[in-house]
Amino acid sequence: MAPLFSNRRGSNQRFDVNLSILFTELPLLERPAAAAAAGFTAVELWWPWIETPTPEQAELDALKKALDDAGTQLVGLNFYAGALPGPDRGALSIPGEESDRFRANIEVAAGFAASVGCKALNALYGNRVEGADPQVQDTLALENLVLAARAAHRVGAILLVETLNKPESPLYPLVSAPSAIEVIDKVNAATGLGNAKFLLDIYHLSMNGENVSEVIEAYADKTGHVQIADNPGRGAPGTGSLPLEDLLDQLTKAGYDGWVGLEYKAPDAAASFGWLPAEARAAN
Repeated sequence: MAPLFSNRRGSNQRFDVNLSILFTELPLLERPAAAAAAGFTAVELWWPWIETPTPEQAELDALKKALDDAGTQLVGLNFYAGALPGPDRGALSIPGEESDRFRANIEVAAGFAASVGCKALNALYGNRVEGADPQVQDTLALENLVLAARAAHRVGAILLVETLNKPESPLYPLVSAPSAIEVIDKVNAATGLGNAKFLLDIYHLSMNGENVSEVIEAYADKTGHVQIADNPGRGAPGTGSLPLEDLLDQLTKAGYDGWVGLEYKAPDAAASFGWLPAEARAAN
């Protein structure tokens, strides 16, 4: 694939590879080295241990060593979110055991982030549950997000809240940019910390039929992380019809200087990066 982003016009955009959706043919501990071999110096992860919010310290240490040995910086990490990939879309708004598991994970995730210098923690909201009052779920969510925001603050990180898309996540309540921003504003009002930020995922917004350019114009100043995939298909840039380079340039002009996570699907991750020149892969 010929580079789409061949003329970056002095751009300081920083790209990272999501190792929970790319290089998944490899064991977790081999993925940082694979990203480094492709030229990247930064990576992000969903919570890697979907079966437990509190893995053994040896597992955390092994992942840290894999990141360090590869020379890759972890720049984004999800809190425990249930079975993801799978049917779940987070745990923090689900009453009972899942909420308890999220709370048990907060200090573990924040502690691991601190150990590797990761400055962004993403808290997926969780699906609506049959038989549960949505207001009860939203109250619980705010309580848990406040706890997560305070934990993130203690380790010098931001808390991210993400919009997903309704076609693929029909039970997830935050399926528009304004719905996520409303939650973010409530968290910041409750904590006074101002460290809750928007995870602006261009693919999810486009799947919801939102005007991504207008979302950027409205919320660039509240955005803490960006993720990209093309649409349709959730593939690499150039496999769909989204003007991703233009949208990223708009973000830059609006003052966003954070990370751009590559959260797309590719049968061969190493072969999928042709759209991005090699010299643009290593973060400045």
